[in-house]
Amino acid sequence: MEPEPPGASGPAEPGPRVRGVRGAAHAASASVLSGAEAEPQRCALAVAAVLPAGGSGERMGVPTPKQFCPILERPLISYTLQAMERVCWIKDIVVAVTRENMEAMRGIIQRYQHRRISLVEAGVTRHRSIFNGLKALAEDQPHSKLSKPEVVIIHDAVRPFVEEDILLKVATAAKEHGCSDYDLEFGTECLQLALKYCHVKAKLVEGSPDLWKVTYKRDLYAAESIIKERISQQICIVMDDEEDVGRLLEETLKNELNHVKVTSGPLCHAGRHLHQIILEQCYSFVCVNVMTSEFEETQKLLNLLKESNFSILYPVVVISVHFLDYKSVPFDRKMENLMQIRELAKEVKERNILLCGLLIYYPQDEQKLQDSLRQGASLIATFIRERNSAFIGQLLIA
Repeated sequence: MEPEPPGASGPAEPGPRVRGVRGAAHAASASVLSGAEAEPQRCALAVAAVLPAGGSGERMGVPTPKQFCPILERPLISYTLQAMERVCWIKDIVVAVTRENMEAMRGIIQRYQHRRISLVEAGVTRHRSIFNGLKALAEDQPHSKLSKPEVVIIHDAVRPFVEEDILLKVATAAKEHGCSDYDLEFGTECLQLALKYCHVKAKLVEGSPDLWKVTYKRDLYAAESIIKERISQQICIVMDDEEDVGRLLEETLKNELNHVKVTSGPLCHAGRHLHQIILEQCYSFVCVNVMTSEFEETQKLLNLLKESNFSILYPVVVISVHFLDYKSVPFDRKMENLMQIRELAKEVKERNILLCGLLIYYPQDEQKLQDSLRQGASLIATFIRERNSAFIGQLLIA
């Protein structure tokens, strides 16, 4: 089950997923959702997973093993761990890493708040690494916090887009030990080996196009492109319900970005239901400020995001939109106040929050305002889609 990357339309979304719903709108941080996520698919079996991660990544041609290569400044293996963590019925996840990478792996687990992870030393081959993981799950191991499972799922550390339904099918088939002649004749050599040496009839479970392996350098770029697209499919607009011009911006965004889900509400709504926003995989926020150049509302939103650790797994985009009356206050004074966004952007960048500003002159005649709103929507879409550091701290004018 190792097809070539299908491009931007290929892998499924990263992150936890609500049962019965596909797409990134329902992926979220496993650490934040602990105890609060929606009811997932259930498996009656005691299931554990072993991830061999001791490879050197020679085929990729880079000095860093591919499982530790960064995607959006986050190691690839962290995405795979997150995909496994979202499945609540997988009780234990054992990762086999080389001795020299053990501390680095511990650092990844701590930094990204991964849960249910145990580490073992990798062997000289992939099979030996898997064997070491299985030994750690054996019930007779002293001082072990792991319990012996009924089924162990072996999953490549560099397949970050695995979905829960595939894992459920694999676990169920493993428990049943069912097999057809077709599976043995046209399946992989692993099926024959399982029958020959373990006297177990294996079942071949067909994978989906989403289940692909990061092998070459180009695969890293493909994975990053896919993740960017997935986490750019929803925008939350934070604004006062009475702000008519904010509603105009919302409608313009919906019209201009018809493939993106746009929701809105006041700041108190964002704070009260931030967990729900996280669950819905919204990593893009637009904070509307009408007739002011101050950052009070934007600062409140940034504080909420920082307190929630929302940005620990994916970069969060925040666009601070300012509607300014170009007649009432001298332009130089407005710009002086708004350029404070640079310092604010530097501060929150350390928390993986990408901030930029958008200035829209108001009031204007209706046609000019609509043109400005369309231009603003285009700028918002570009920043959200690209998540480009070149925009961070910039003040864009529509």
